[in-house]
Amino acid sequence: MYQFNYGYELLELTKKFNKPISEIVMLAEQERTGEDLEVIFEKMKKNLQVMREAINKGLNEDIKSVSGLSGGDAKKLYARIVIGNTLSCETMAKAAASALAVTEVNASMGRIVAAPTAGSSGVIPGALITVARKFGKNEDDMTKALFTASGIGIIIAKNATLAGAEGGCQAEVGSASAMAAGALVELMGGTPEQCLTAAAFAIMNLLGLVCDPVAGLVEIPCEKRNALGALNAMICADFAIAGMDSVIPFDEVVETMYRVGKAIPSALRETAEGGLAKTPTAMRLKKEIFEKEKRGD
Repeated sequence: MYQFNYGYELLELTKKFNKPISEIVMLAEQERTGEDLEVIFEKMKKNLQVMREAINKGLNEDIKSVSGLSGGDAKKLYARIVIGNTLSCETMAKAAASALAVTEVNASMGRIVAAPTAGSSGVIPGALITVARKFGKNEDDMTKALFTASGIGIIIAKNATLAGAEGGCQAEVGSASAMAAGALVELMGGTPEQCLTAAAFAIMNLLGLVCDPVAGLVEIPCEKRNALGALNAMICADFAIAGMDSVIPFDEVVETMYRVGKAIPSALRETAEGGLAKTPTAMRLKKEIFEKEKRGD
């Protein structure tokens, strides 16, 4: 009754039952698993708590990745925010710092929520938790928004891909940004149609983004792309709430992302055989990391 495969089907369900996307997704999960709605809701709330903990850890502790390639950048950016010295507005800078924080915790083998993947784990918490704090939204509001995000992610997974190895970084950070954009719209009282419009905008903006991790590790340039994905989600949510039309429907945008992903050369799909991963500096770093691992350092 509540199952959906496409965006248009999800919108039809919201109209039929006069419910927001988050509630349709929860009912679909109840229908699929047989679990009580309260149990389903509490599980998602635990995900939110893990997201919050990862942000706090990344912003306040001296994080260093296992490889040594990254760590501490979230804390550096947050320090500039504290003294009011960022070029972007405070909210945008906090979202970027929070997204970076989560990805740095991931690279240091800390606990994160893969939403939708570990490589894109900073986008949703960075955007959602920052916006929720600014507007005084509570845990239940944020948890509902996460269900909206998951509904968008389900559609992308069914009709395209969430894997950088299959579709490039557009499939990871792009999908996460779309999920975050839709979640923000519902959080701020937008309509289901506006949620999918925001998601469509978010993917459009990152269409064709390649996956070229330095040394094959989800650090450079992945972490900074997470920050970009969070900011992209926020402006795309603003676009939709303001009444802008994506023109190209969400489902068609998702299908386009899949086709573009298939057209991206394999060297630019998480193989570390192209893009930034093949620069002289990246090759040197890869060699240094390999030698360090051989020595057991």
